[in-house]
Amino acid sequence: MSETVQQIEGSRFQEEVVKSAQPVVVDFYADWCGPCKVIEPIMSRLSKEYDGKVKFVKIDTDDNQELAMQFGIMSIPTVMFFSKGKVEDIVIGAVPAAVLKTKLDNLLKA
Repeated sequence: MSETVQQIEGSRFQEEVVKSAQPVVVDFYADWCGPCKVIEPIMSRLSKEYDGKVKFVKIDTDDNQELAMQFGIMSIPTVMFFSKGKVEDIVIGAVPAAVLKTKLDNLLKA
């Protein structure tokens, strides 16, 4: 993904997501996941569009199984929208950019 989407490990989740001053979009994915590859360019484009307003991170569920279990990730991609350390919304599966954009706009209004 682009430089505006950071790949993080579970050990940095608290610091990068929960304690973030900005809203955060977390993309739980795996390298072998076809639908994850479908939304990758969408996430990259949105991360540039919302740069400075929303932080975008991605977490490999294969490398961070404990974190995936903590959040009940059963299907990937799962995109979670965090604000002030709490999950505000979730999207499961590959969805059109317009769906993610609506969720982002709602996140920023909250």
